[in-house]
Amino acid sequence: MNGPVPLRVLDEAIAWQLRLGSGEAQAEDEAAFARWHAAHSEHARAWSQLGMLDRNLSAASTPAARSALLRSPGESRRKLRRLAGTGLSLLVAGALALTLGNRYLPVRYALADVVTHTGELREMRLPDNTLLQLNSRTAVDIRFDAGQRRVVLLSGEIMVQTAHGDARPFIVETRDGHLRALGTRFLVEREDHGTLLSVLQSAVAARPELRPDEQVIKQGQHVLVRRDGLGPLEANSATADAWTHGMLVVENVRLGELIERLGEYQPGYLGVAPAVADLRITGSFPLRNIDLALKSLEPTLPVRIERHNDWWVEVVPRG
Repeated sequence: MNGPVPLRVLDEAIAWQLRLGSGEAQAEDEAAFARWHAAHSEHARAWSQLGMLDRNLSAASTPAARSALLRSPGESRRKLRRLAGTGLSLLVAGALALTLGNRYLPVRYALADVVTHTGELREMRLPDNTLLQLNSRTAVDIRFDAGQRRVVLLSGEIMVQTAHGDARPFIVETRDGHLRALGTRFLVEREDHGTLLSVLQSAVAARPELRPDEQVIKQGQHVLVRRDGLGPLEANSATADAWTHGMLVVENVRLGELIERLGEYQPGYLGVAPAVADLRITGSFPLRNIDLALKSLEPTLPVRIERHNDWWVEVVPRG
């Protein structure tokens, strides 16, 4: 695979870089890193993309060879120190800066018409007076002309509330298809395997990219739009649009899932210790103040918030 690694995995790799490079890492930290690196191919890809291992690690083509190398944390640290002492250190610094920058702003879409950074929730009026709200890490292009009103969703999630009195069709376009508003309010989210359409009011006509026909999705329904077709119709969650009000609402979810979702609004690494990741929680959490959201966990769960620096925060067992 040559594409970008998932943001969650990249966050974990950044956290390991910070921990191992802090000068305070212990033998158990290096052993834990070795286990993490060997646990999944995506972990190795993320670490490689950060540029933190030299060519000897990349040349270890078999799992056994990679495991043997990682089982010698002292040698790995010496390799990293040698790497830092060469001209490649500039590449490492540049790669890390780009990675951290991309965690704050989706660099791939930096030239889009409108881009929100990590944790930014934006509301704007389009030229026809349509209300457009953008979730964290969202990028869109605006294409209005005499014949139509078009919003191209490149990444992230938007809420559209179309204005009245304009005869031109209003279309949200993604790589997966076209969504034609029928006088409505709706959510559109780009996901790994398609585009999620959630209709909050009225209806939307959805057409997959590779299909000629539309299907009308009615109020209260959501559907996954893929390039070759539509998934099954399902009922919307009552809190699907909570983010448009600056809130995340969850009911009886794993703490690990909550932290992962809050991490989408927090630049840097936001993690949770495995010992508490399976605790269950219900509540409402402010998306514009992640520190406050995290602090609200401590009175109700046996956890504490451990802040290593501005880019590395973890939820760990209390005591």
